[in-house]
Amino acid sequence: MFGIQGRLTLLFVVIVTLVLGISGTYAQYSLGHELEVSSQRLRQGVLTRLQTSLPSALWDLDKAKVDNIVAAEMMPPELVSIRVYDTSVGLFSGKLRNDNGTISSIENDAAVGGTPVVADLAYRDSGAAGAALKPVIVGRVVVNFSRAQIDATLAAEVRRKVTEVLLLDLILVAALALSLRIVFDPLKQLRDGLFDLATRGSDEVEELPDNRHDELGEVIRGFNAIQRKVKSNIQRIREAEDEARKSAQATAKAMDDLRRTQESLLQAERLASLGGLVAGVAHEINTPVGIALTSASVLMEATEKVQASVEGGNIKKSDITRYLETASESTRLIMNNAYRAAHLIHSFKQIAVDQVSEARRRFELRDYINEVVSSLQPKLKKTRLAVSIVCPPDIMMDSYPGALAQVITNLTLNCVEHAFDPEDEGRIEIGVAQQGDWIEMRVTDNGKGIAPDMLDKVFDPFVTTRRGQGGTGLGLNIVFNLIAKQFGGSITVSSVLGQGASFVLRMPCVTPADDSALHADARLHA
Repeated sequence: MFGIQGRLTLLFVVIVTLVLGISGTYAQYSLGHELEVSSQRLRQGVLTRLQTSLPSALWDLDKAKVDNIVAAEMMPPELVSIRVYDTSVGLFSGKLRNDNGTISSIENDAAVGGTPVVADLAYRDSGAAGAALKPVIVGRVVVNFSRAQIDATLAAEVRRKVTEVLLLDLILVAALALSLRIVFDPLKQLRDGLFDLATRGSDEVEELPDNRHDELGEVIRGFNAIQRKVKSNIQRIREAEDEARKSAQATAKAMDDLRRTQESLLQAERLASLGGLVAGVAHEINTPVGIALTSASVLMEATEKVQASVEGGNIKKSDITRYLETASESTRLIMNNAYRAAHLIHSFKQIAVDQVSEARRRFELRDYINEVVSSLQPKLKKTRLAVSIVCPPDIMMDSYPGALAQVITNLTLNCVEHAFDPEDEGRIEIGVAQQGDWIEMRVTDNGKGIAPDMLDKVFDPFVTTRRGQGGTGLGLNIVFNLIAKQFGGSITVSSVLGQGASFVLRMPCVTPADDSALHADARLHA
């Protein structure tokens, strides 16, 4: 991986190289411009001097003088050749710089390298009176200049700059490598320490040496302090985890105990409901049985009197008539109260058997609701409440009648206990409607209603407004569990305070088999 140290070194090298490159480019441009200007001045000076000195010598056809003048001008190395042409004879004189730097004469008009510059040679002669005459062109001079010197100078300058940049880069890399080690060596120690801290299996703290007395030494001392703090935190976290694990185990045990207690309370509530039903039915049966017993006693007494009169031989028609009236009334009372007791026993027997066995069977819904309400008459007769049942005939259900009896009983008694005061008159209506394969049952009252803050909690366990007055808060929770788990349906409640409450139950006409199995499994674990 290309580290920070390498990136910083590369960045500095690039910056220095760019700065030196820009500076060298500008210096190269300036040098080239200066060399061009100097070369231009040289050309101009050479041509000026040649145009000044050569015309008179050429006019006089003094070849020696012309050669001397040309040889003198060939001293600068930029000059490749100088050729002087006469107007009549052609090449008059010329000098050429050889490759080895020596100067030789030009014997023929061969091609010469370099850049040629041509200038005319004009001779001016003064008359007898000293007046200047018109210039006469006596020849021309061709000077070949070379750029090799300029190119060599520029190339040498480029090589010098490149060498300078490379040397500076090398010096910079070496300096950075040495100087950045002061920073990055401690950072590497910190990195290794962090990796070791992250991967270390033991709780031992291996502190880094903190003998430095600069900012990095402070950082290392801070890291060592962090290591000690982390060790302390880890120790506290482990202790907290141990405590949390113990608390979780205790909570799980408490939840198991609470679940078992709740299941026991639910079972006890259902048995208590059945016990209340038994007590109420027993009390209700006591009246017709007592009347029948009294009527039988009166009939037996009247029979004994008639029998005594017959045996004494003094029986009268009025005695027989009075006996027949007594027997007829007694028989009517005995029959009516015996039928009433038999009806109560039949209703109680069916409801009690259903609640105890929890067997599944087919039953007609309206008749079964009437039987359940009849079994509640011992409690309802003590109130001023009227219970009405609105249910179409011939609605058949394949379900658990005992559980349904428990639901209707709990909802009805919930209305009796919570919706009305003991002396209030009221109405409880149980309405049933069939919607395809589903049954919708509404249990509605015109009592006090449910407070808004309690409306969302009525189906929660142990929620009651009669805490300490005999209320356990399990009645509606039992209803919710039975409807949801055993019948595979749903129950909702709506209420306006002061205008009563309405419980809406939706359940299938045929309870799903899976829900039955689920309920049976729940009973086995209870």
